[in-house]
Amino acid sequence: MPRNIYGPEHEDFRASVSEFVERTLKPRAEQMLEVKSIDRDIWKEAGSQGLFGLDIPEEFGGMGAEDYRFNAVSAEVINGFNAAVGSCFGIHSDVCPPYIVDLGTQEQKERWLPAMAAGEKICAIAMTEPGGGSDLAALKTNAVRDGDDWILNGSKTFITNGYQADLVIVATRTDPTKGAKGITLFMVEDGMEGFTRGRKLDKVGQEESDTAELFFQDVRVPDSNRIGDEGMGFIAMMQRLPQERVGAAAANVAHAKQILMETIEYAKERKAFGQAIGSFQHNKFKLAEMVTAIEVAEAYVDDCIEAHAKGELTAVDAAKAKWWSAQVQNDVLDHCVQIYGGYGFMNEYRVARAWRDARVTKIWAGSNEIMKELIGRDLGL
Repeated sequence: MPRNIYGPEHEDFRASVSEFVERTLKPRAEQMLEVKSIDRDIWKEAGSQGLFGLDIPEEFGGMGAEDYRFNAVSAEVINGFNAAVGSCFGIHSDVCPPYIVDLGTQEQKERWLPAMAAGEKICAIAMTEPGGGSDLAALKTNAVRDGDDWILNGSKTFITNGYQADLVIVATRTDPTKGAKGITLFMVEDGMEGFTRGRKLDKVGQEESDTAELFFQDVRVPDSNRIGDEGMGFIAMMQRLPQERVGAAAANVAHAKQILMETIEYAKERKAFGQAIGSFQHNKFKLAEMVTAIEVAEAYVDDCIEAHAKGELTAVDAAKAKWWSAQVQNDVLDHCVQIYGGYGFMNEYRVARAWRDARVTKIWAGSNEIMKELIGRDLGL
């Protein structure tokens, strides 16, 4: 089925992002895997290519695209190449900037956004805690007012970009008596005394992505680093999670679609019993099922992307896109591994890495079970 949500300007941008992938990311793929990180010069080149400023106004060094379809194009291209790089870039460029653009003061925008757009300062967002998981309203990291500053204590885990981050948006509890209404967001900057990072976490997949534990011990954060109003942090996160989830959905489908296309080519070339394995009825039918599943998922996600570009995407529809795309992605990649046979279990094959990289998508940005809970509540259940 033809996709109808993108115009010539989006396809021109797709070509530009694809050229960046070919020129910069592909030659460094093995190096990123080996060091389990993305080197700073790659971040800066991506910034100079305009990949990080789509949501940032031109006056602060961004592109000011004001069209979410450009974000989706970037997610599709980068994740089609490498899901780990896609997750790091996505957090920095798609998830974090709206908090500052929408809620930040003029001074905060001038201080942080230009360096983020240029890839000179890497941003992360710290919501998840060791004992909290998906229950954001129950977070324990806290901040206590001390004159013009706040004293922040607590810890976060599973933080993408956490090991390299220069800037971290931290969700903290500032009023323990108000539940979700007692949460406030602060920007913690690299070098603040008491802010430390734990080990780079050893993950099952997405090894190129630096994911870390973060610790805050009596970190003095000036009130000028507070993002948005005091006590409005939970609402701010809930309002911006739909963008994170539709971005995840676009990435999920693009990731699985690319590996599926490569699997189809493999099935045409690989011979067994004197014929291409793709010609066996079981494999032929399975590939037909997977292509259909991807195209159906893509059509729904495209509708969500278009709705978000118009400011009409609901939290429930974003939840549907997130959980369904993650499920389809994992199902498709599992079958792709099976078609490759023993080779599909070898790390030197992209399908094996993709299979491992995909497993987390059913957990992050709100687990699939939480997404179904949101949908179920909307049904009045």
